[in-house]
Amino acid sequence: MSMQTNATAEGFTLCSLLASADKYHPDTLDLNQDLEAKHYWFGCFTNMVMKFERQALASQPKDNTAKERAQAFRESCIDEFHQLQNNQSGSTSLGIRNLLEVMESSLRRYGFDDPWKEQKTIENKASVGLLKQRLLQLDTISNDREKWIEVVRGVLAGNMFDWGAQAVTKILETNNGFGLQQALERIQKRPWLIDDLDLWLKRIENAPHQCAIIFTDNAGIDFVLGIVPLVRELLKRNTKVLLCATVNPAINDITYAELFTAIEDCCKQCDILRKAYHVEQRLLLLGNDQIGPCLDFRMLSRDLYDAIQQNNVDLLIIVGMARALHTNLYAKFTCEALKLAVVKNEWLAKRLGGETFSVVCKYER
Repeated sequence: MSMQTNATAEGFTLCSLLASADKYHPDTLDLNQDLEAKHYWFGCFTNMVMKFERQALASQPKDNTAKERAQAFRESCIDEFHQLQNNQSGSTSLGIRNLLEVMESSLRRYGFDDPWKEQKTIENKASVGLLKQRLLQLDTISNDREKWIEVVRGVLAGNMFDWGAQAVTKILETNNGFGLQQALERIQKRPWLIDDLDLWLKRIENAPHQCAIIFTDNAGIDFVLGIVPLVRELLKRNTKVLLCATVNPAINDITYAELFTAIEDCCKQCDILRKAYHVEQRLLLLGNDQIGPCLDFRMLSRDLYDAIQQNNVDLLIIVGMARALHTNLYAKFTCEALKLAVVKNEWLAKRLGGETFSVVCKYER
């Protein structure tokens, strides 16, 4: 079983930013306690496995063993799902995080290291080509408050570009012209489902943060046109920025290795980024060693733990459904936290009291 236990696994350490390690539980839903959720999500993941199987096969067109391995991947996942679903004891909690871990572990086991790699490379390159234009657009906004509204909206609109979400995949597969501008029009208008934007805007009027850590989500538009402008605004306030990406491939999330290339390319488009990254070392890149796209703050690598300690992080920004909704929506931290995501699943949106493409902008002092 690839499922990680609730205790801190060997080689991992608890995040020092947790308000209470004893009370922290990453998962927003416990499928063993919530039968409606369990029924829905196991059905959802059984369908998602088919999509992953197709993607895995398409990622290795010249390998004549790929079809057999992709099929074995699917069968293995479905078998593990059945075992988890039929665990009648319900003694351990079960989150969406665990189902995503099963899928990513199985992909590796059957020789599919990063099925979305090619897609991500294309999307990163295309997005970098649009970055200068996006930064100029933001720089024309002279009012600081208005500019920050647009920066946050950009992060949220960028978060639409998620190949792991069925509602979005349909749009992306049928509409080649769907870009940041279209996404900005598609996301929910304010007031949002969870809307702490005004609190955040008020906070930004005060002294800058010392150091922010940002846990990133998808490659392409999400990272380059959503996260990078946010990083730049923080750097302009003299806030040091730690950018953290997953080390192990997970759906179309930007990986730690891809982060270096993407930031190098972005630096060529912007002097503020270039100076912070190459000269001042105020922009640092970090890797998160967990399996899957979710985020368990009991499972930090030593390097990540040390970086948080040494840089006196006073702002935590968590982006995306997996990291900020499936996990950590209710987590409490000792520093300020900003959780940003678009709810790209109709069932979850309804459960939270909204509709598909509702916005979560949760700011906690």
